[in-house]
Amino acid sequence: MRPLMRFQSIVLFFLISLPLSGFAAPQGWSPLLEPAQLKSILDSNPEVRVIHVTGDYAAGHIPGAVAAPYPQFRGPQENPGAVLDISALTPVVQRLGITATTPVAIVHQGSNPSDFGAAARVYWTLKSLGVQDLTLLNGGFNAWNAANLPVSTETASVAASTFTPEWNNDWRVTTAEVEALVADGSARLIDARPPTFFEGLQASTGRPGTIKGAGNLNFENWFEGSRVKPQPQVSSILASYEQGAAPITVSFCNTGHQAAVNWFVMSELQGVPNTRLYAESMTEWSMEDRPMDNQPSRIKHYWEMTTDWFSGLLGS
Repeated sequence: MRPLMRFQSIVLFFLISLPLSGFAAPQGWSPLLEPAQLKSILDSNPEVRVIHVTGDYAAGHIPGAVAAPYPQFRGPQENPGAVLDISALTPVVQRLGITATTPVAIVHQGSNPSDFGAAARVYWTLKSLGVQDLTLLNGGFNAWNAANLPVSTETASVAASTFTPEWNNDWRVTTAEVEALVADGSARLIDARPPTFFEGLQASTGRPGTIKGAGNLNFENWFEGSRVKPQPQVSSILASYEQGAAPITVSFCNTGHQAAVNWFVMSELQGVPNTRLYAESMTEWSMEDRPMDNQPSRIKHYWEMTTDWFSGLLGS
């Protein structure tokens, strides 16, 4: 056998002989896991990295979980939905010991659907950075604790990685791209906020109203309490949604937090092709005079703000 052919054979044998754990997700892995399912995977797959993104990590967490506070994945105060530069995200994933092939379980406290949004936004960020195998814990740490599974209060430490991520825009849409999509009407734009925000009756950032041509699919619809509903119910909600399919589906909210839930459900659980997150969402969209629907008159807007403030004083 020629030396080159012998070398190629050795390399091929070496690749075939490598353990599959470095190239494939653990058995039973899926984008959304129940506590018992995650516990079973952790028992037989020590390479899985569990990161705790919301709640009081010191008060209790899954044994071996590493603290990964949600704000580390968010933009500045004036535009929290903005995607951080790769130079800011790289040390975060390296500190967590994450590489492209590290299976990562993202755990939120499990307080409510909005809390799930934090985990979904971290999932989207890590996926965009090239991490291949990700999952969210349905019901979060509260569900894990309620299932009487092991809990630790010890701070876990892991060896840092040397992973150098590269951002992938396949699941993101920028403000400039949304402007073009609004202009040509080719996208399905979905406002994930509660109806009062979509209808322009309430606003927490920027001008009230929604992006022109958008429909409304409240991110809370997917949940029973703080848990994502069973898949048949999720599929039924999506099937009954009034906006039909389009070449691209864009999920947005105020700061790309609630919208990350809709993105996760549609892209990762339901397999809706070309579903993207508009991370900066209404905060950035309303900074300039861009096309909007459901904009109340100035008088109506200030009247709503005044009545909400007065109701708060009365405790109603």
